[in-house]
Amino acid sequence: MNLPAIDLATVRQNWFGNLKGDSLAGIVVALALIPEAIAFSIIAGVDPAVGLYASFVVCVVIAFAGGRPGMISAATGAMALLMITLVREHGLQYLLAATILTGILQIIAGYIRLGALMRFVSKSVVTGFVNALAILIFLAQLPELTNVGWETYAMVAGGLAIIYILPRLTKAIPSPLVAIVVLTALSMVMGLDVRNVGDMGQLPATLPMFLIPDIPLNLETLMIIFPYSLTLMMVGLLESLMTATIVDELTDTPSDKNRECKGQGVANIASGFFGGMAACAMIGQSVINIKSGGRGRMSTLLAGLFLLFMILVLGEWVAQIPMAALVAVMFMVAIGTFNWGSVKNLVQHPKSSSFVMLATVVVTVFTHDLAKGVFTGVLLSGIFFAQKVARIVAVQSTAAEDGRSREYTVLGQIFFASADGFVGAFDFKEAIDHVRIDVSRAHFWDVSAISALDKVILKFRREGTVVEVDGLNEASRTMVDKFAMHDKPGAMDSLMGH
Repeated sequence: MNLPAIDLATVRQNWFGNLKGDSLAGIVVALALIPEAIAFSIIAGVDPAVGLYASFVVCVVIAFAGGRPGMISAATGAMALLMITLVREHGLQYLLAATILTGILQIIAGYIRLGALMRFVSKSVVTGFVNALAILIFLAQLPELTNVGWETYAMVAGGLAIIYILPRLTKAIPSPLVAIVVLTALSMVMGLDVRNVGDMGQLPATLPMFLIPDIPLNLETLMIIFPYSLTLMMVGLLESLMTATIVDELTDTPSDKNRECKGQGVANIASGFFGGMAACAMIGQSVINIKSGGRGRMSTLLAGLFLLFMILVLGEWVAQIPMAALVAVMFMVAIGTFNWGSVKNLVQHPKSSSFVMLATVVVTVFTHDLAKGVFTGVLLSGIFFAQKVARIVAVQSTAAEDGRSREYTVLGQIFFASADGFVGAFDFKEAIDHVRIDVSRAHFWDVSAISALDKVILKFRREGTVVEVDGLNEASRTMVDKFAMHDKPGAMDSLMGH
């Protein structure tokens, strides 16, 4: 077996090309991961340790196995929502088994190159996805600002001031990290009565341990966990591939989407065996990483290692971090993630593109389901594309001097959306003896197109006209040979039946 050559220069750049930026960004990401992992564990109905262990394991594994350097993967809200029923009805052990099966399905997806499907996600869908995520990130912080004292609002405002003003003075240290440290120190010194990370849940005090889910290994178990694993696989890959596309744009560098599918699978298998829940890429944390200077695989690895170090060694200090500091960081993420130029483009871009973007945003925000939002956008993009392609089909005709024959020239793509227009372009009532149809500049894509060609030929024959079709390309000829009915017995009866 021929193994791909290892590009040592690329490996060195991905791991050691940005050590300072990756290290500082890793600390910021780890601090932001802790409350989110705890919150998502609570949503899923499991102990906070399950989300924290998952975030640590997945971050470390994906740093090596993933296809997008600098992207952060951990426990997410989108995945947690899909686990609620499974945990409530069958318990934690079935969740761990479902997590492992999710990883296996994701590896299979990588090998059958499902990552290539990202080519069919339009720019409008990606923009809508980004804007929807920015809105959801913003809305997710509002509970931390409800029924609280003035101190919380003051700390959020102070945190935002540090985050946006400090970079004008120095960029030596990421401003979000400075904001977290300064606000934590102020809270502890002044004894402010504000909600902190420790209020979210108990931090674990031990290392994650390898374990095999305690479940019966039979078909019944598989039937229980498979539907959940399949859904987790699809949502996890969708969110991860979309996030990879966004990080590609932020860093102006490419990623390997199929490797990312497999990497997510390996990471989730490891998470399941170490007591963690299924995870995927996190757009918010990935943006924090990039904005804080993280670029390489080292930033992802260090985020996971710093996370474990903080909860095990610095747990007492981490528990004192005010949630207001992290709210300020997440507000920065929401503001930085939202594509503000897309608002102006609503009136400048084609109406169909703007509608797709808005539909993606609305469905995602109102359902809190990224998969439904992206599916809506992709579906609408496909419909609008088909309409546009169908409009550019043209049929030109030229009559012979004797008036007894006519040549039709077909230009464009004939498929289900343009088939009716193709048939309607011919004059079947004209009294002529011979018709030549030149399709050398056309392509017949599907059975609807072949059926339309059948209808044209048979309608001319019904009027006593001899029909000649010339110029079929090889692919169209194959479709005609396989599916066309006009030269088969009973073809005319079939037309009459319609």
